[in-house]
Amino acid sequence: MDVWARGDGEEGPWRRNGWLLLFPIALIVLIAVIDVRSPTDIHLGPLLVIAPALTPSFAGPKATAAIGALAVTAQVLIAVLHGGLTTANHLAQICALTVLSVLIVIFTVVRERRRRELAHAQSIAESAQRALLRPLPDRIGPLQIASMYLAAETEAQIGGDLYTATRTETGTRILIGDVRGKGLAAVGEAALLLSAFRLVAALRPDLTDVARILNQHVQRYLVDFAATGDETGEHFITAQLLDIPDDEPVARLINCGHPPPLLLHDGTLHLLETEALPPLGVQALAPSTGGNMTIAFEPDDTLLLYTDGVTEARDGEGVFYPLPERAARWTTCPPEALVSHLRKDLLAYSGGRLGDDAAIIAIRRAPKARRREEPPEQAEPQAKP
Repeated sequence: MDVWARGDGEEGPWRRNGWLLLFPIALIVLIAVIDVRSPTDIHLGPLLVIAPALTPSFAGPKATAAIGALAVTAQVLIAVLHGGLTTANHLAQICALTVLSVLIVIFTVVRERRRRELAHAQSIAESAQRALLRPLPDRIGPLQIASMYLAAETEAQIGGDLYTATRTETGTRILIGDVRGKGLAAVGEAALLLSAFRLVAALRPDLTDVARILNQHVQRYLVDFAATGDETGEHFITAQLLDIPDDEPVARLINCGHPPPLLLHDGTLHLLETEALPPLGVQALAPSTGGNMTIAFEPDDTLLLYTDGVTEARDGEGVFYPLPERAARWTTCPPEALVSHLRKDLLAYSGGRLGDDAAIIAIRRAPKARRREEPPEQAEPQAKP
C-alpha cells in the first residue's frame, strides 16, 4: 500500500521542484553583489560553492552543472571587478570552485544512477508482490471483503505475510498466513503455500484435508530446502483457514499456530480462542486432526483476520498494539472503512515504523436482500352481460 517516488528520466522527479532553483541563483547573485561592493581585502567568493552544493538536494545532474557553471561565472565576474582576474587569489578561487563544482556534479550523477537502480529493483519487487499476493476482490459470493498489507521494509515492499481466497461449489475458503523465514526463502514458501491452497481448496470438501495437504507441501519443500545446506529449523508457516458456506450462517476455522481471529457481532467484539494446531511444516498432521471450530457467522457479522505484525507493533514506550481494543471502536463499520481505520491507527500508534510485516482481512457477511412483496393478483373484470 505504501508507494514511493520514482522517475523515468534523469530529471523527471525534479521537474515539479524547478522553482527551487531560484534559491541558489539568488544566492549567487547576492554573494557576487556583496563581494563586488566590499573592500578589496574582503573575499566572499568562496561562499559561492554553497549554491552548487545545495542544488543536488532538489535537482539532478544537469541543473547542478548549470548552477555550478553560473557560480564559476560569478567568481570570474567578481575577479574582473574586484582586484583583477590575473591575481593569484582570484585564480585559486576560480580553480577551486571549478573543481568542487565538477566533483559535486559527478557525485550527483552517481547518486542518480543508484537511485534509478533502486527504483527499478523496487518496481520488480512490487510486481512480484502483486503477482504473489493478488488483491482480494471487494465481493466474493455473499461476502464483502477488504484487505490491507504493510511491509516492514518500505524499500522492499515484499515480505512473508500472505492471504488469498477462492470459491468452492458451496461457499468461499480463505487463507491468511505468516512465513517465519526471511528473505527469498520466505517468499518461496509463501508462493508455495498460496499455489497449493488455490489448487486444493476447491477440490477437498473437508477443511481438515486441506490443512493436512498444505502441511505436506510445506514439509516437502523444507526437505528440499534442507538439501541445499540451509537451516530449516527456523522455517515454518502459521496459518488460519476458513470455510464460509453461502447458505449457512456459520464459519468453520482451522488455526495452525496463527493469532486468533476477531468476530464483530451486533456492535460487540469477541476474540475467538481456537484450538491451535502446530504451524505448517513443524510436524505431520493426522488425518483426523483436531483444531476445527464452527462459529455462528450471521448476516452483518464481520470476521477480522490478521498477522502478528499487527499485534506486535509497538508504540514509543514499547507497548504492543491493542488490536481488540482499537477494533472495538469501529464494530459497525463496513469492511473497507474498518480496514482503513485500523491501517491509519496502526501507523499512527507505531510512528510509521513496523517491526514486522502486517496484514489484515475484514470479512462481512452481507445482509440478505429482502424480497419485494408482489401485489396481490387482481381478478380480471368480467364483461357485463
